[in-house]
Amino acid sequence: MDLIGSELRANPDLFPLAFDVFHDSVYFVRLNQARYAEASFLDQRVNRQDDDGGWAQWAPVAALAGRLEGESDYIFHIGHVGSTLVSRLLGLSPRVFSLREPAILRVLAQLAFDLPTPESPWSPQTFEEHLDVISNLWARTYDPGQKTLLKATSLVGEIAEPLLARSIGSQALMMTVMPEVYLATILGGPASRQELRTAAQSRLRRLHRRVGAAPWRLYEMSEGEQAAMSWACEMAGLTQAAKRHADRVLWINFERFLAAPRQGLAAALTHLHGAAPEDDLQSMLLSPLFTRYSKGPEHAYDANLRRQVLDQARAEHAQELAKGLAWLDRAGREAPVVAEALAVAGGL
Repeated sequence: MDLIGSELRANPDLFPLAFDVFHDSVYFVRLNQARYAEASFLDQRVNRQDDDGGWAQWAPVAALAGRLEGESDYIFHIGHVGSTLVSRLLGLSPRVFSLREPAILRVLAQLAFDLPTPESPWSPQTFEEHLDVISNLWARTYDPGQKTLLKATSLVGEIAEPLLARSIGSQALMMTVMPEVYLATILGGPASRQELRTAAQSRLRRLHRRVGAAPWRLYEMSEGEQAAMSWACEMAGLTQAAKRHADRVLWINFERFLAAPRQGLAAALTHLHGAAPEDDLQSMLLSPLFTRYSKGPEHAYDANLRRQVLDQARAEHAQELAKGLAWLDRAGREAPVVAEALAVAGGL
């Protein structure tokens, strides 16, 4: 793709959709405000057959984007805790430009995990340079009064700390639920159980690195224990980042948010922008988003249906729930990192 510098800098229409690490090139696709608002995932799923897009080499992209200025706020989360709903609701504010789960952010999180290893394809300096440039592109908005609110994928909590460290003006919402709710959520759906199996190996590897030892064996874990380990892994990353940047983090317990959405939205807007205008709150509270499945708005879904699904999971998977909670209790006694995560969650 031939990039026109003024166009790349003018607005977010040219979106960096994918990154080729070994060819050091970026794939851009042309979007607009409506497409951004629709998208649950800014990855290959947003790309349409007739979209205008193409690859660009890194050097000219870096030269152009390096002249951009801007900061983003973030939603970090542990997965399956309403982050897409909150992102969509907050995006109704004229001051918020919501981006959901850019694919490149997942790539950067994976590269960051490899940095300490001899097998890393990038040096720490190369990683920081790429993170700065891509972050500048994400920070572009359609209106000078807006600020980007970037909802990450759960594994990106692994780099929440460096993302916040690179910009002192960035604020973060960190979303979670108590372990029992998380386990019931995961065990209550076929898709989430499949995701659990797919992600378990990398999550245990990440948790072991944070613990500084390898006390657990994946092949010895039941499904409920793997779900508990997943909660501990993702919470540990958020807890450590929040510890470092406590004044810039607002924790949101999704169960409490659903019980008092006005209070939760007001707190989130105030944390991000210093105020929660009544017009903004009303547009959010009256939104049909509360009655739809956020990742697939064509499907009906609300808090009552969610409770029914959780209660059914508790009844059908009581044994695995018990195993998972027992595993967390033991892990909390053995690993301070897990104990800290449990303490944070217990206080929300």
